[in-house]
Amino acid sequence: AYLMPLAGGYIADRWWGNRRSILVGGAIMALGQFLMFLSARFYADPALSHPLLWTGLGVIIAGTGLFKANIASMVGSLYAPDDRRKDSAFTIFYMGINIGAFLAPLVAGGLGDTGRPEDFQWGFLSAAVGMAIGTLVFQFNKDRHIVDAEGRPLGLPPAERNHASADAGHDVPLQRDDYERIAVIFILSFFVVFFWAAFEQAGASLTIFADRQTDRSLLGWTVPASYFQSVNAVAIVVFAPVFAWLWGRLSRVNLDPSTPVKMSLGFFLLSIGYLVIAFGVKDVDPTTKVSMMWLVSLYLLHTFGELCLSPIGLSAVSKLSPPKFASLMMGVWYLSSAAANKLAGVLSSFYPEAGKPSPVLLGYEVTGLHQFFVIFVALSAAAAVVLFMLAKPIVKS
Repeated sequence: AYLMPLAGGYIADRWWGNRRSILVGGAIMALGQFLMFLSARFYADPALSHPLLWTGLGVIIAGTGLFKANIASMVGSLYAPDDRRKDSAFTIFYMGINIGAFLAPLVAGGLGDTGRPEDFQWGFLSAAVGMAIGTLVFQFNKDRHIVDAEGRPLGLPPAERNHASADAGHDVPLQRDDYERIAVIFILSFFVVFFWAAFEQAGASLTIFADRQTDRSLLGWTVPASYFQSVNAVAIVVFAPVFAWLWGRLSRVNLDPSTPVKMSLGFFLLSIGYLVIAFGVKDVDPTTKVSMMWLVSLYLLHTFGELCLSPIGLSAVSKLSPPKFASLMMGVWYLSSAAANKLAGVLSSFYPEAGKPSPVLLGYEVTGLHQFFVIFVALSAAAAVVLFMLAKPIVKS
């Protein structure tokens, strides 16, 4: 899903434009979720269910490739290339995404995660319906809102662009400065691999931790482990406006940190989050369940780190990308997430299991949860320091 935006970005830049790519991508994703619904509906018949499962996943991946990079690059096209409001704009955009990320686990999990396998179908169907509604909302509102200052549509295919408009930059040959800016995108994308490798433990080892070693009792109710996935989204919705205001305020008084400095701060907050939970589980017996506040505190700190890195990175790609490759460069940015998710899976395999030999990572023995979480403290802190030291050379380039 994170590899395909590279192809989706190229298709948009070369042929379809943002609008058509987003619409087709949204429709394909809705179809993919409907195939997943059918797969879950016929789960008792593997001969039918398994082909539907793999087909559904493939269709979702294809739709994501067309949708993901192009929706982000379209946000960037609403502003002039060097508009200082872009960081705040992408932070607000990120807040909108996470309203959905908050609701999705509650709706899909509430309908499908009931303990009865036949109920999974309703979780997938809710995703299909939601994606279809979102695509229709875009279709009916794109000509009202996705326009330039003169009311001309943005995100059209190359053949339909008005070359007297701001889209004229799509035909300008690349200069040396453009190549340097592209190089900066690749450098930042490289660092982002390590951020998401640690952050995406939320969907792997941290969910296992929530399920097995977190006391999830709340007022006589056991909070489902999947619900902790919504903590990050809620925190983004709450705090994204604060960060958007902060970046805007700092920009107005010429104190706005550079993009690499903001991103290094994101790494630092990520490291502090893991330091908190490493402290919480230190010397705790493997059979003991710890307070959910340790996990909630981690997710809160990680949210602050994410707000310093992810929307800022999207904004940087929008600022640095040559117009003719705007969506393709967004695909490069998401390519780092693909590598990061693979690395996250590798690192999550070092999660200590009772009754199994302690895993060893580069000579470091992971004898318990404390040692496991220290891996991510060190990884994030090291990336924060290196990126901070490289901030001035990157900005000068």
